[in-house]
Amino acid sequence: MRVSRRVATTTALGTAGAVGASVGFLFGETVLARRLIGVTDARPPSPDGLYGDNLPGETVRLLVLGDSAAVGYGMQTQMTTPPALLGWGLAQMVQGPVEVRSVAVVGAESSDLAEQVDRGLGFGADVAVIVIGANDVTHLKSMTHAVDELQVAISRLVAAGTDVVLGTCPDLGTVKPLMQPLRSIARLQSRRMARKQTVGAIEAGARTVSLGSLLAPMFSEYHELFFGDDRFHPSASGYASMVGALLPSLADAIHERRSEPLEARTGDAEEMMPVTEAAEEASQRSGTEVRRAGRWAGVLRRLR
Repeated sequence: MRVSRRVATTTALGTAGAVGASVGFLFGETVLARRLIGVTDARPPSPDGLYGDNLPGETVRLLVLGDSAAVGYGMQTQMTTPPALLGWGLAQMVQGPVEVRSVAVVGAESSDLAEQVDRGLGFGADVAVIVIGANDVTHLKSMTHAVDELQVAISRLVAAGTDVVLGTCPDLGTVKPLMQPLRSIARLQSRRMARKQTVGAIEAGARTVSLGSLLAPMFSEYHELFFGDDRFHPSASGYASMVGALLPSLADAIHERRSEPLEARTGDAEEMMPVTEAAEEASQRSGTEVRRAGRWAGVLRRLR
């Protein structure tokens, strides 16, 4: 009996030591990665304003919420920021002016969305874009709490009459300064966050667009092109690619809001499935949109 207890104690101590060593190793890698990534003090100019004011259609009000990806961290001109690109692109797609208001904040986590919604509700947006989640993953926040906070933010916007499009958490496993095994863990956790966000957002009344699986191959293969000077945030090309994934869903939301016929797009194919299955499908497929369809979810695979 004493031998068994001694073996069990030794095993437990060995396991605890291994876990402690792993945590210490990952912490060290995280510190090193932050030093390698660095920080730029540049802040992009405000993208707020009217885009496509020469177009004949009814004006659309677009609200942008989220973190540095929504802000366009690292950009030096207004027209290279995601909110400005979204405003200009949406104006062309709906053939009408788009008024943009951005309340996104660099470094924001899901817990910061409540304050952003407070600031944006008075704008009376027709449609809102949210890009959030990366900082929750990198700061080791509870995914359950993060998704709960996201759901509350979406529900408030929907209750105010705003359609919501969520760009889910990007694939952080594409960040080169992250060494293994931290990069693999970052990839698993960010994809897990994206799946949870999809389920939560659909339940709250939003539609989602998978950003991680769309951007990851390009970020990995063309790293110098799609990442900015700090090697963590996207370059202008990377932000433009993200915007290109979001625009069709935004345009569809406006067309449906106006009860207008949707423009047929080559390659679009919608399939109905349970929400959790749809979330898994979106995490594996580039640019997939998921929207509520009764008790099910409609999965729209757009050709990119």
